[in-house]
Amino acid sequence: MTRLPDASRGEGTIAALDSELSEVLSFGGLRRFLRNKPAVFGSLCLLILCFVMMAWPWLVPYPDDIADAVNFDRMLEPPSSEFLFGTDEAGRDILSRVMAGTGMSLGLGLVVIAVAVVIGVPLGMVAGYYGGAVERVIMRVVDVFSSVPALVLALAISVLLGPSLVNAMIALSIVWWRVFARIAHGQTLSLKNEAYVNIARQMGASDRHILFREILPNMASSILVTASLDAGAVILIGTSISFLGAGANPPAAEWGLMVASGRNYLPGAWWPSLFPGLAIFVTVMSLNMIGDGLRDFFAGE
Repeated sequence: MTRLPDASRGEGTIAALDSELSEVLSFGGLRRFLRNKPAVFGSLCLLILCFVMMAWPWLVPYPDDIADAVNFDRMLEPPSSEFLFGTDEAGRDILSRVMAGTGMSLGLGLVVIAVAVVIGVPLGMVAGYYGGAVERVIMRVVDVFSSVPALVLALAISVLLGPSLVNAMIALSIVWWRVFARIAHGQTLSLKNEAYVNIARQMGASDRHILFREILPNMASSILVTASLDAGAVILIGTSISFLGAGANPPAAEWGLMVASGRNYLPGAWWPSLFPGLAIFVTVMSLNMIGDGLRDFFAGE
């Protein structure tokens, strides 16, 4: 007689999840991922950015220029062997400030996506699993948040809370949970009537067990792909909020703030805006490439 999986211990789903993770981490899975050249390039760029984020205090050539140093004798110097990215309007080394700003932008993306997942996924799962009035209330709230463009809503919340990087993170987290709530809601609707869920229910598994041990692991790949793709969008909107004056405050070495400060000297002095803008572009591009690669990987392409 074939032995059914023990729902009380989550054997059915956990075995499936273990199989999926084993495929991802196996040599064959890694080789299949490495065949996606854009994803590999994006991963290398992200690794470099993460290294800079952790090691910038030891890498920056001019540590004093990270904060509010002023060097009038070297204001707006173009890129040279001494200042590879040039200097800004206060004579500060742009390369040092771009490297220091890596942690702010990557940290913003990581924190916002993590908070959005923690809030949005459980709410979406509860709405999809229980249905009825619970579903209507939660999804109507999601619809309200979705009716306003993300940048506009995040900017409005940031202005109300007061300009700061932390408040920008809070604003983006409030905005972004809706994305994961929708995904979790749709995935739960399609998974809650699967055979393994019905077996677990018939064997007396609790709703909590079914939601977090049976359904959640089977939507993990969709959440991971969305998180990778949306991290770039979060960073882009976060730097836009700083650019508009509702995010990080001067003299913080934040990329959006640096672009905003440098625009006053265009087109003559192009380097104060160009290099932090390129940093934003490379970061967002890398995360999008990784997200596309993960989506193709889980789709079996």
